[in-house]
Amino acid sequence: MTGETYRFTTASEKETTELGQRLGEQLFPGAVISLEGDLGTGKTAITKGIAKGLGVFDMITSPTFTLVNTYSGRITLHHFDVYRVDDPDELYAIGWEEYFTDDAVTIVEWGDRIPEMLPANTLHIVIKRDETSPDNRIITIERQAS
Repeated sequence: MTGETYRFTTASEKETTELGQRLGEQLFPGAVISLEGDLGTGKTAITKGIAKGLGVFDMITSPTFTLVNTYSGRITLHHFDVYRVDDPDELYAIGWEEYFTDDAVTIVEWGDRIPEMLPANTLHIVIKRDETSPDNRIITIERQAS
């Protein structure tokens, strides 16, 4: 059985953030998102939009050195960045499993580095640079069937 796949092209960081906001407005508590793509492709930009769609108006920054930031909004947002995680025990030590609850949305930047640690219902968002235009991003959103 296959899941659903959607593809979008954005032409600026602003458009990437706006796409994230539209997605955030549709999310529900318990949703988990894995953000995947090279450095500088827009993972934090789309996270900022998702946060806005969830009613979070705090300044969103990538938690590269703290591993996770939590924000309050219409729905609580847990935002992970696992780029520098070398050992899954680092995540377990901060209570990794406790962040995946039915009352929050959890975003994991670089989730493709720890696929075995993500829940089965994870929504995968892959962001790539468009080779024909350096500002454009090709964003693929895939929900895998369980």
